Amino acid sequence: MSKTIFEQIIDREIPASIVYEDDDVIAFLDAFPISKGHTLVVPKKPIENIFELDAETGQKLMTKIQSVATAVNAAFEPKGMNILQNNGAFASQSVFHIHFHIIPRYEDRHDGLTLGWKTDPHKYSEDEKSDIVKSIQEKL
Repeated sequence: MSKTIFEQIIDREIPASIVYEDDDVIAFLDAFPISKGHTLVVPKKPIENIFELDAETGQKLMTKIQSVATAVNAAFEPKGMNILQNNGAFASQSVFHIHFHIIPRYEDRHDGLTLGWKTDPHKYSEDEKSDIVKSIQEKL
């Protein structure tokens, strides 16, 4: 199996603008940023998606996501920030190594990122909601 682009960055086979690195996590500027400061936070362990993420790696990853996001916020003082993570091609995952986008949002710049969504037009009955809750709880 060939390495993902993130594994190549981790192994220093291709260059990246690294913001943070430790034994478990690396953070670097996105090669195709949506906005100034757009940073990716990636576990060094090759994990494809959230469904394969173990608790220990997830905890380390979330700790660094929060600290990198806080640093980006302090450095650039954006009006807001999105932290995004996609799972599967249908959900726009293009690199199959779990990663989180830290995307600062600026009032004076149109970055093209739109996250508006429409609510499901189906109005769920209380019985349907109860069935949905039970289905999820059975898998927890």
